[in-house]
Amino acid sequence: MASAAEQLAANINFAAFAKATDLQKRIWFTLIALVVYRAGTFIPIPGVDPAAFAQAFQQQAGGILGMFNTFSGGAVERMAVFALNVMPYISASIIVQLMATSVPSLERLKKEGEVGRKQLNQYTRYLTLVLAVFQSYGISMGLQSSTGVVTNPGIFFVASTVITLTGGTMFLMWLGEQITARGVGNGISLIIFAGIVADMPRIIFQTLALARTGDINPFAIFAIGFVMLAAIVFIVFIERSQRRLVVQYPKRQQGNRMFMGESSFLPLKINTAGVIPPIFASSLLLLPTTIASFVGMQANAPEWLSTFQATFGYGKPGHMALYAVGIIFFCFFYTSIVFNPEETADNLRKYGGFLPGIRPGKKTAEYLDFVLTRLTVLGAAYITIVCLLPEILISYYAVPFYLGGTSVMIVISVTLDTVAQIQSHLVAHQYEGLIKRSKLRGSTGGMVKK
Repeated sequence: MASAAEQLAANINFAAFAKATDLQKRIWFTLIALVVYRAGTFIPIPGVDPAAFAQAFQQQAGGILGMFNTFSGGAVERMAVFALNVMPYISASIIVQLMATSVPSLERLKKEGEVGRKQLNQYTRYLTLVLAVFQSYGISMGLQSSTGVVTNPGIFFVASTVITLTGGTMFLMWLGEQITARGVGNGISLIIFAGIVADMPRIIFQTLALARTGDINPFAIFAIGFVMLAAIVFIVFIERSQRRLVVQYPKRQQGNRMFMGESSFLPLKINTAGVIPPIFASSLLLLPTTIASFVGMQANAPEWLSTFQATFGYGKPGHMALYAVGIIFFCFFYTSIVFNPEETADNLRKYGGFLPGIRPGKKTAEYLDFVLTRLTVLGAAYITIVCLLPEILISYYAVPFYLGGTSVMIVISVTLDTVAQIQSHLVAHQYEGLIKRSKLRGSTGGMVKK
């Protein structure tokens, strides 16, 4: 059963979009911001020999650097100013949210509403700066240790690299916040989305080139395309799937009139956490493995580093196990942040609503937690399968996907969320038009009556 907003959104036409000038401004702002981001992925940092770094990158491209390069839209491959992308910001958000559930002072800020949220966001920005400095320093030392990559090694190169990469990350963090406030969609997710989508044409041409040279059977390309199409349909189906709980409202009397009890639905998504779990899990794994990959470029790398890469490197069993554990953990963790059963039960009781057969208050909260936990188990299993199955096929069966399940899921989820926000803006615009017309008719009727 479609909601009233969904029914109204289904009737939206191009004429309604043409009249929504505020929405058009938001879309143009979002597009211009993403163009600025893409331009920054082509500006290299100073002091790096492009040819030498390209050769060193090709040796690591099949590993974690390849995945990081996909998320950054090719900025790592070119060692651009946006090479760190927004990964330090995501890591900082994870740490702050985890601390907000365990540190009493941060937990109090979390409950203070908008003021507390702004203070937590400020702490996230400070931590992003610290993590960006740490990661950029590790990258600069790894580049400097690689033979022939840096033209003039020394303290000046380290300082310039740290300042450039850190400044690029802080600028992207600010740009993402501006997109969220003045554009359409979540800014940070759209930046990652733009990086992945920008790399898709290269991936398609690379696959077709392998088929033309005979390295891949043409039938395999059709099979890969069919599997990708089936995966897209499956992801869209799960992302839009809901468990709708019936909410009943009792009869009420207003003056001499008796209003019958109404019923509505409380929608619970199978994947309440959305695309956050794979992004969080991959960002945490990218932090140590990226630095290890850069350090591993040098000739005198320590022996324990090779053991670490053999166990926890990209595509290895240790990496996949940690990735699966991280996805499952963040599915439950982020769901607990997004949906609070006790708060929802209190709101239902406050407005007189109740679930049929469930006592209001504590019993309703327990039932909501019961249902949500089981939905989250299904959602965590779905995300884990979608994100890990392509990696297993690539690593162990040499299937040339070139685009992981995480990337596909991010693209689809961000697209669905952005389209939903555009529809909500159009719905709000139509409602505003209806209200203005009703006021105009009321004033006109009053003048005629007078």
